[in-house]
Amino acid sequence: MRLLLVSDLHYSLPLFDWVAEVAGDFDVVVMAGDHLDLASLVDGRAQAAVVKKYFSRIEAKTRLLICSGNHDLDSKTPAGEKMAKWLLGARNKGVLSDGESVAIGDTLFTMCPWWDGPVSQAEIGAQLAETAKERRTRWIWIYHAPPAASPVAWGGQRYFGDDALRKWIEKYQPDIVMSGHVHEAPYVQNGSWVDRIGATWIFNTGHYLGAPPAHIVMDTTVGEALWFSAAGNQYIRFEEELTRPVPKLTALPDWLTAGDPPPAPSQG
Repeated sequence: MRLLLVSDLHYSLPLFDWVAEVAGDFDVVVMAGDHLDLASLVDGRAQAAVVKKYFSRIEAKTRLLICSGNHDLDSKTPAGEKMAKWLLGARNKGVLSDGESVAIGDTLFTMCPWWDGPVSQAEIGAQLAETAKERRTRWIWIYHAPPAASPVAWGGQRYFGDDALRKWIEKYQPDIVMSGHVHEAPYVQNGSWVDRIGATWIFNTGHYLGAPPAHIVMDTTVGEALWFSAAGNQYIRFEEELTRPVPKLTALPDWLTAGDPPPAPSQG
């Protein structure tokens, strides 16, 4: 299975255009939260309407899985905690989102919402406990925030990760967690786009201005993940130990060049 991971597009339409253009080259496209931008001059409801149209364009080409991020919250739960209600409506159009799981082949995907308080946090814990009973050969979580005390959560001055997520990872040991949220992590000293907690691989694409967005391409059959960014390109192999510095990608692998690949690695 070939997957594309992006996150933190923040209502940058050129970035959404790029994802929509390449979506057909992948079996699954994952968009791990912060689809909207709280700092934008465009009203949030208008942003949501436009982004949903992009979701439809992508879904017409491949399987799209999403989760909410802190910029996507537009409503409140009965407990008074913020939630991304606008994303839940996408379910009727085939886009799976917060609180849902889906099996695609031998892989079980679980999409978790951004939690805003103890009630919504407990709901995620219950979601993971229930979904663990359905676990297949591979279990992938889509969760906007990275885990606490990890290089993928390092912002250059402090960690911005999720303590609850780290505990859940240690308990359930999913195969992969796809995240975003901490824009600077891959670009600052002691930060990274990849980490490993026990048997679990953790990914954070990072974020910078400009298209195409930072993104991760992985092939679960081959067992490789490639990170493409303006700062350079790196790769890991799932069956090997994680080493630092993470190896640079100097040539595209055959499994990627067999399709319509993202831009070739930079020469820097």
